[in-house]
Amino acid sequence: MLTSKERATLRAIANNTETIIQIGKDGITENVVRQADEALTARELIKLRVLDSSGLKAKEACTELAKQLSAEPVQSIGTRFVLYRQSKEKKIKF
Repeated sequence: MLTSKERATLRAIANNTETIIQIGKDGITENVVRQADEALTARELIKLRVLDSSGLKAKEACTELAKQLSAEPVQSIGTRFVLYRQSKEKKIKF
């Protein structure tokens, strides 16, 4: 579980992070889960976007993906959300 200070640090880092995964009309597919898993392993912090055609709200997608990937939801604003999962190398220092 993230502390509020850690969450604030991650939000600040996420501001300068590009959106790397988009969730489209098919919703959260196996492919989306796999891509997010690989990205979290490589980066620890990823930003995703929910397209209007998906029918999902960003907060719903954030909660669902976080559960499937054992990740922490960091932030959900508009159509974008941020996930964090610490790796063995601990790339992000608090």
